Amino acid sequence: MKNILHIISSPRVEISASRKLGNAVVKRIQEKYPDAVVKERDLTKHLVPVLEEKHINTFFSPAESHSPEQAEINEYSIGLISELQEADIIVIDSPMYNFSVPTTIKAYFDFTSRAGYTFKYDENGPKGLLNDKKLYIAFTSGNIYSEGPSQIYDSNVPYVKNIFGFYGVTDVSVFRAEGLAIPGIMETSLEKAIDNITID
Repeated sequence: MKNILHIISSPRVEISASRKLGNAVVKRIQEKYPDAVVKERDLTKHLVPVLEEKHINTFFSPAESHSPEQAEINEYSIGLISELQEADIIVIDSPMYNFSVPTTIKAYFDFTSRAGYTFKYDENGPKGLLNDKKLYIAFTSGNIYSEGPSQIYDSNVPYVKNIFGFYGVTDVSVFRAEGLAIPGIMETSLEKAIDNITID
């Protein structure tokens, strides 16, 4: 049985292309693994806080010294990390916002990037702790960033891949619905992206 974690980031709901693409990826995975269990982490329904000093102080202090507020912060962060640890397959919807990811994803990474949980340091430097997992990125954008002159502006997919790679997740597939604001492309971009989904 596969455990699937679906991370949703778009604040739009009905008209969100990234939600539609991400849902399609999850559906294909379920077709391959009918007994799979899906857990959704909708970052827009349950907002991860913007990182503040109290959070950083919590993350860099021993649990036995935590105040009640810090204990609550720590428990929340570990809860997010536990979902990643338990997942065999991770699907993240990652729409392009101003050449990067939505703030919901950045906040999520700020609360899950913790030494001793998603990575550690040894004599050879950092080492990811979330090994043997598969990551699917459902990327959507108004322009085309996979190739051509705008490719250099893509701080979305490389960032998501780098963070998860730092966590130890190196088996990554990216599905792209691009050109969603370009006439002549926008009409079929999402449909083509969904048709091209392959689960390995």
